[in-house]
Amino acid sequence: MSSFQYKNQELFIEQVALREIARQFGTPCYVYSKSDISNNWLAFQAALQNSKRAFKIHYAVKANSNLSILKLLTSLGAGFDVVSGGELERVLAAGGHAADIVFSGVGKSHQEIKRAIELNICSIHIESEQELLRVHEVAKDTNKIANIAIRVNPNISSGSHPYISTGSKNNKFGVDYEKSLAVYQQASKLSHIAIKGIACHIGSQLTSLEPFLNAIDQLLILVVELKDNNISLEYIDVGGGLGICYNDETPPLPEEYINAIVDKIKNTNLELHIEPGRSIVANSGTIITKVEYLKTTADNNFAIVDAAMNDLLRPSLYQSFHQIVPLQQENSASEQNYAVVGPICESGDFLGTSRKLRLNAGDLLAIKDCGAYGFSMSSNYNTRPRCPEILVDGSKFSLIRKRETIEQLLENEML
Repeated sequence: MSSFQYKNQELFIEQVALREIARQFGTPCYVYSKSDISNNWLAFQAALQNSKRAFKIHYAVKANSNLSILKLLTSLGAGFDVVSGGELERVLAAGGHAADIVFSGVGKSHQEIKRAIELNICSIHIESEQELLRVHEVAKDTNKIANIAIRVNPNISSGSHPYISTGSKNNKFGVDYEKSLAVYQQASKLSHIAIKGIACHIGSQLTSLEPFLNAIDQLLILVVELKDNNISLEYIDVGGGLGICYNDETPPLPEEYINAIVDKIKNTNLELHIEPGRSIVANSGTIITKVEYLKTTADNNFAIVDAAMNDLLRPSLYQSFHQIVPLQQENSASEQNYAVVGPICESGDFLGTSRKLRLNAGDLLAIKDCGAYGFSMSSNYNTRPRCPEILVDGSKFSLIRKRETIEQLLENEML
């Protein structure tokens, strides 16, 4: 059950009224529930423990990379999936262990690869033949062995938005399935490469098991071919991408997802690795925003709020739906159909369209399910300082990122 509940017509997160957080920290601001994050994590962990299969869970840092959240996940036993040198350093700063980190991404630089090898991370996920050769070159130069897995592109449609689909042949990610055996054979001949596993990730916000299972079928065929070529693997990494309910979606539960995967690989001795991100943090977070103006035109009623596309890009970028609800249910205003928009000078700056709300200027709203790909995708467009982040734990709450200032935005520029 979500920690966001109305009590006496006022919206709470755990035992804290969101209105009190807005009063203390201003708007817009991000607010997260510690219990939601923990419970989401523990649901995956329990399902894997019950499966009796050796496993590792690598949280996808790109979903939400706040140091306090990474520290919380570290305390729960998390490993991490990173896609940049910056994310790698974030994990280390939060107390994460290098041995529990996998490094994905198509454009790893020489320096990023060197750092990962020096740290002896769990594995670098190779996404092209050229990257494999670069990793080997760097490992040889540093006189170390690089642990790798090949990220295979199985040409499986995820059924999600094209911008978050990553497993089709027209995507930039991974090694084409048809080429993957040859790349493994090439890797097996390199002196400073240790092949550890096979990986794939076909997309994000998946609400059906079928794409996951189809991708695993493809990988298992390749696992047999590799064995026939005397290439043995230690683990299979099926990526992340399990969706959540933003509106009316019905994604599988973590237990259903894990049980289906474990059943697929039951005839192997491979350790199972997964990379959940959205399904760990998305429903833990909300943005509190204030209605600055109500504006009526011939065709629209606009609620102009102080949050914007620079704070939450998903609606503009992906046409994503987020529920928008009042912090206080009691309101004497008449119900209207509103477009909830921000102050950015772009027509694409909207947070929700066609929302039936009772509003007055000055009212506070909560934009729900923003814990993933919310703050992590935010920007300073229009010279807007990024908003603060607050973590709620029962009846207590703490600031885990300060609101930026204009002075901070200008200090790295020269006149």
